[in-house]
Amino acid sequence: MGLLIAAYASLAAWLWLTLAQGMFWRTDVRLPPRTAPARWPSVAIVVPARDEAGVLPLSLPSLLAQDYPGEARIVLVDDGSTDGTAALAERLAAEQPGLPLTVVSPGDPPPGWTGKLWALRHGIAHARAGRFRTHPDGSAGPGPDLGAGSGAGGPEFLLLTDADIAHEPDSLRELVAAAASADLDLVSQMARLRVVSPWERLVVPAFVYFFAQLYPFRRINRPAARTAAAAGGCVLLRTGAAVRAGIPDSIRQAVIDDVSLARAVQRSGGRIWLGLAERVDSVRPYPALADLWRMVSRSAYAQLRHQPLLLAGTVAGLVLVYLVPPAALLAGLAAGRPALAWAGGAAWLLMAGTYLPMVRHYRQPAVLAALLPLTALLYLLMTVDSAVQHYRGRGAAWKGRTYARPTDA
Repeated sequence: MGLLIAAYASLAAWLWLTLAQGMFWRTDVRLPPRTAPARWPSVAIVVPARDEAGVLPLSLPSLLAQDYPGEARIVLVDDGSTDGTAALAERLAAEQPGLPLTVVSPGDPPPGWTGKLWALRHGIAHARAGRFRTHPDGSAGPGPDLGAGSGAGGPEFLLLTDADIAHEPDSLRELVAAAASADLDLVSQMARLRVVSPWERLVVPAFVYFFAQLYPFRRINRPAARTAAAAGGCVLLRTGAAVRAGIPDSIRQAVIDDVSLARAVQRSGGRIWLGLAERVDSVRPYPALADLWRMVSRSAYAQLRHQPLLLAGTVAGLVLVYLVPPAALLAGLAAGRPALAWAGGAAWLLMAGTYLPMVRHYRQPAVLAALLPLTALLYLLMTVDSAVQHYRGRGAAWKGRTYARPTDA
């Protein structure tokens, strides 16, 4: 009887998720309608990089090759790399003429700052101190200052993009056109993550699916939305909005910096937009389960604000929503209990049906949709491990740095 009640509760949860959670399962949220602006604003592309020599040859040339009608420059912030990241970036820029590149280094972050946000602070400050000029017709070259609240001569927009993100040549142009056409202060695209190894195929599409379930894109994109989120790998931000929101100083301790960034912009009166990308890709490999495990577990407990009660509720919710349906179906079939099998099967069918669009977005076989309970079990274990690592003093670790929870900093 207990399993039957749980199965019907799971089915009710899936009916609610499918119909009332902002249609999170749809994958057609792409850049909003856009037209070319009368004048292309100036843009600074800020790339924080720590030990990224393995991916820079695949990502940095795509930024250097951006086909942007206005003025754009790249600032790569070498965050204490030990693998020659800075020298490699300069060599790549010398080998491929394109957008101008400057490599800077901020030194180690002071207490109370995460490394990425400290690097972004240094890169943004460097960009705003430069002299960006654009002709009124949109061509680059000497012309009137167009800082637009960014500081005299500073860029009007900032593209904050991770070192593992590769952009198609028109990526910056399309992002800016979308922001200008819809009067948006923040435009973010969820890059298409790499799915090559068997573990990537099993785990990666679910990562984006779960993110969309927590932060439904359609709900975020409403003009008066209360939900806020961004995808940290690709964020176009008006410099004036960054100044009003105090970015990045106001979120300097954030481990999940993309969501914190979007919330800060929204709270300061800015309009935000988030969707899936078709022409922006992550080139970072996660060939083994251990690589994906570290990627998820380093921030999962931070997402729960390091609260044991939230952890317990999350574990219970994952069990009810994702693990009960297959258990109920199999138990019902084995015991000859049609009601139990029907409730479990219907919930599992809704689960797989809502996951299928994401599986197709990643061009993976449809059978993976039916394996979502197994993937959810892995995420449950990763989340528990994240909490365990936190209490052992190894939480939120990334490339040699471990961050305390904000109240401990």
